[in-house]
Amino acid sequence: MKRDLRYCVIGAGNGGLAMAGYLAMLGYKVNLYNRTFEKIVPLIKDPRIYLTGEVNGVGILDKVTSNIEEAITDTDIIMVTTPALAHYSLAKAMAPYLKDGQVIVLNPGRTGGALEVYETLLRERKRNNIIVAEAQTFIYAARSTAINNAHIFKSKKEVSLAAIPATKTDYVLQLINEAYPQFIAAKDVLETSINNFGAIFHPAPTLLNSGHIERCSPFEYYLEGITPSVGNFLEKMDKERMEIGRLLQVETKSAVQWLYESYGAKGDTIYEAIQNNPAYKGLQAPKGLQNRYIYEDVPCSLVPMESIAKLFGLKTPAISSIIDIAQLMTNRDFRAEGRSASRLGLEGLSTMEMHLLARKGTIVKRKLDEVV
Repeated sequence: MKRDLRYCVIGAGNGGLAMAGYLAMLGYKVNLYNRTFEKIVPLIKDPRIYLTGEVNGVGILDKVTSNIEEAITDTDIIMVTTPALAHYSLAKAMAPYLKDGQVIVLNPGRTGGALEVYETLLRERKRNNIIVAEAQTFIYAARSTAINNAHIFKSKKEVSLAAIPATKTDYVLQLINEAYPQFIAAKDVLETSINNFGAIFHPAPTLLNSGHIERCSPFEYYLEGITPSVGNFLEKMDKERMEIGRLLQVETKSAVQWLYESYGAKGDTIYEAIQNNPAYKGLQAPKGLQNRYIYEDVPCSLVPMESIAKLFGLKTPAISSIIDIAQLMTNRDFRAEGRSASRLGLEGLSTMEMHLLARKGTIVKRKLDEVV
């Protein structure tokens, strides 16, 4: 039975607690890893996660630890739920302890997550018999009210997933579909990376509502924070994202289409679809600007999109303006910190070679003119 599979969930944040609790509630053996030991002490003492909302129940974890080796040893599937900024360091930390055949799923990969982790593991391990997959978005809209409680507002009806190499995507789906039938196959990780809707719905609404957020004024992030004018700006960002997808020759969908397919939310515009999405009701804005909507989604979602666009000579004024504003407001150089096309191994490749890398797991070293 697939329930004999052992999972490791990396990250005890909103999504990690929801995912770990849900998998454990279904009867899987689940290890939960969190880098900060102090945060998980209550779960070490009592490894139960209480789920409320769309799902109600209790999941009893098999192991809770801040030791990465202990967390991933003898597990089959490693579900990474940390912010995308941690993907590189996590890959380096896991590399010595991974066993051939283990599956890593980034939930989500944002833009280029699987490419970054795959290349990091290749460098660290000198070989790559690890399957790295990424989800196009996180499967839940969820919040944790305490370290032992997760509230799932809504599960998405459909989430695309792709692996590197893409020939292993169906294998990954066979493993996880008993727990998560919502996951469906994408052609490759270029498709999941470009159809990254967190890039559209996170940084811009946060920055454009920064006054209220910094004052910690309570408001519903999506239903109140995305006004008609904010929605109009998001439409322009979304068009630029889709143009990048066209140049990459990947199948893209609009944010409006995604809201309908994921939540059944109807509307002719982003603003209308957001207002008609009951899954977003009650989701509050973050308390302060020190949050992943800026510090993750700008360097790991928007920066790689802009960088890939530049490979094709495409200008992205809406996307680039949000990066500029984020940098000016935070005094951070997100372009230097973030995922460039070079860092993802895409610089100097033709579109066909990019897809070859994604689908076959082949790394083309242009300078050495050899294939590893």
